[in-house]
Amino acid sequence: MFKRTNVRYPRPSLKSLLWGSLGGSAGILAVIIGVGLYIVETLTRPKRLATFALYTFSPFELGIPAEDVTFPSLHNDYQVNGWYVPHPGATTTIVVSPGYRGSRSDVLGLCALLWKAGHNVLVFEYYGHGTVVGMPVTLGYREINDFLGAVAYAKQRAPEARLGAVGYSMGAAVSIMGTARSPEIEALVADSAFATHRRVVEFAVSRTLHLPFIIFEWVTDLILWLRAGYRFNQVEPLRDIARISPRPVMIIHGMKDTIVDPHDAPLLYKAAGEPRELWLVQDVEHCGAYFFDRVEYMRRVNEFFDVYLRQRTPVSPDTDTDAQSEGPTSLSEAI
Repeated sequence: MFKRTNVRYPRPSLKSLLWGSLGGSAGILAVIIGVGLYIVETLTRPKRLATFALYTFSPFELGIPAEDVTFPSLHNDYQVNGWYVPHPGATTTIVVSPGYRGSRSDVLGLCALLWKAGHNVLVFEYYGHGTVVGMPVTLGYREINDFLGAVAYAKQRAPEARLGAVGYSMGAAVSIMGTARSPEIEALVADSAFATHRRVVEFAVSRTLHLPFIIFEWVTDLILWLRAGYRFNQVEPLRDIARISPRPVMIIHGMKDTIVDPHDAPLLYKAAGEPRELWLVQDVEHCGAYFFDRVEYMRRVNEFFDVYLRQRTPVSPDTDTDAQSEGPTSLSEAI
């Protein structure tokens, strides 16, 4: 028979346990900081457009009399690029802004249709996002100065014209914040706007990392302040939208949006004062409502500006709109 012997295993000392836990905590902290750095760098890093991206449609192909224009941002620290399309006898001007890293050509089709409806049109691209690159961008914090510069330029070009605005994605969020600060804008269409800076980052993190954003929120917010000079709570259309009333707001959003949480639209709608409109479009991706049904989209947008900028009585369409295009009939259905 084998003789049984007692084997004593060395007990880890308190010191080794402490160092081990500190090492593990340091590793977790390093991962959290790394993710925060990646989020901020991805968000703000300049991105030069590929050469072929610069060769796209222009007003020339659509036969509209657009002028290449530049105007200063609010603080006159750089020039913003745009197209101004004057319409003879127009009593209204619509300011159109594309989204994050978008160019003015992205929304050229809408601009042409607005011009054909009798509006002057000013479309611009946020500095650093479109054809002019090379400097860090933000998600609305600095870009609001471009929007306010566009409003001033539109008023300068047609002082007697009443102003409206259409924005997409980040451009819609900026248009909400800018309209709240610009009494000159009398009617706003916001397509695929995010409710807050934090929410749009949280939505992206949850879809890509499948982890709760609260793990990375504090460090991302700190790095954003250190690298870009602002914090999440300084970009909140949800806070500003109530200040637009009694001027009207139309909110449009695709319910299959994978860039901005579709629930942001009802949040903005709830926060907005009257008059307000909400159009939620089923089975449509980010900024896709126009492409889903161009006729219905332009009918709604043109009627909105006719009613609130031209004081015309709305006319109901002859036929019922596709139910899929109409979206939910109540806010509770959207939420």
